[in-house]
Amino acid sequence: MKLVIIGGVAGGATAAARARRLNEEAEIVLVERGEFISFANCGLPYYIGGTIKNRDELLITDAKAFHDRYQIDIRLFSEAWSIDRRNKQVEIKHLPTGKVYRESYDKLILSPGAQPIRPHGAEMESAPIFTLRNIPDTDRIKEFVDSHKPESAVVIGGGFIGLEMAENLVHRGVKTTIVEKQNQVMPPLDYEMAALIHLKLEEEGVACICGEGMQSFAQKNGRLIAVTDTGREIETDMIILSVGIRPENHLAKEAGLRIGDSGGIWVDAGMRTSDPDIYAVGDAVEVADYMTGRNVITALAGPANKQARIAADNVMDRRSVFRGTLST
Repeated sequence: MKLVIIGGVAGGATAAARARRLNEEAEIVLVERGEFISFANCGLPYYIGGTIKNRDELLITDAKAFHDRYQIDIRLFSEAWSIDRRNKQVEIKHLPTGKVYRESYDKLILSPGAQPIRPHGAEMESAPIFTLRNIPDTDRIKEFVDSHKPESAVVIGGGFIGLEMAENLVHRGVKTTIVEKQNQVMPPLDYEMAALIHLKLEEEGVACICGEGMQSFAQKNGRLIAVTDTGREIETDMIILSVGIRPENHLAKEAGLRIGDSGGIWVDAGMRTSDPDIYAVGDAVEVADYMTGRNVITALAGPANKQARIAADNVMDRRSVFRGTLST
């Protein structure tokens, strides 16, 4: 049995560890395009804010420790470019050298994650406009706050990450404004519950502009100008984009795997894709909402960990079922 896993963090690393516990003889290869295979996503804003002092506390494990414990072949800085389903091979590019090679598999688990959505006009090079998804993103934001000591920030999006970034920027003494397209922060909550959050934000001096989306971004006299769709101009020193994510489905799409209506990779309850030898987990897949039965994308580590263990179970011929998510 040879198992290849594309992507680390909550989905891929958990699947690799579970697969090894179930099969000590299997050859397991973990392909990760970045430097880190497993880190604490939820802690990233709190390292920027200074609640978490030591950067190493964000790292759950590193490649050497993971290899030594589980005997897994870890390929860092390696990106999967294509999947040859007919011959059961993955084309992989080693990013530092540019070398491209093929890796065979018996079973394949996809855990490519998702990428932040960047509104139109937010692609300005060298401008202090940031997204937060991984440790390199975290390092860039923290370095800017540490070295430039911004007086003000605008956070676009009032969901989980937007609110956590606002909290930590305020903790660093940065006057913060949240811009949210819906009529409240934390859109998944009932309005009455979100009202309590609005009161707390007001107490902490955070300005909330709700019911307005972003129209454009510009630079003027060394500062950023965020323009909402009502024409409101907000001058600021830095911008954090937290308007949502887009599942990384291009690898699956190009391989001819089924893509769901939400844009996530379609999987059944056993986390199998439309190819019975390929599984998918985490932010890139769509799964059933436990309450509504509708297929949704849930970008949370808890469901990703559960899906990863279930995928590994089924790869190793142990029947496991994912029954849905509440997105809590």
